[in-house]
Amino acid sequence: MMIKITIAVLLFISPTFPQNLAQNGPWCVANRKVSDQVVQAAAVWTCQQSGVDCSRIQLGQNCFLPNTIKDHASVVFNTYYQHFKHQGGSCDFHGAAVITQTDPSHGSCQFESVPVSTYRAR
Repeated sequence: MMIKITIAVLLFISPTFPQNLAQNGPWCVANRKVSDQVVQAAAVWTCQQSGVDCSRIQLGQNCFLPNTIKDHASVVFNTYYQHFKHQGGSCDFHGAAVITQTDPSHGSCQFESVPVSTYRAR
């Protein structure tokens, strides 16, 4: 009887976490508090950088929807951040982006996250 009560109490008081809580994040996403114009300018610059593939946000691709500036920018910012964070790249883009620990992936649009532990100083 005591075991059943203990399990019931543990289930009741144990915190539940969102399913998309970061297992290995962080991710870099558009700052929702910044204007679309600022975010778009930063996203355009980001797409011009070598090593950043922006084709995933094109019409018909897996990250085209939702078709908003901030959703597209989030894909682009995260691609840049994951590619360059271990070389000193940041997630700021003059305030247009922020770090999140919540995986922003949705549907078939998967946001990459490269754990810090996969990189070692040489």
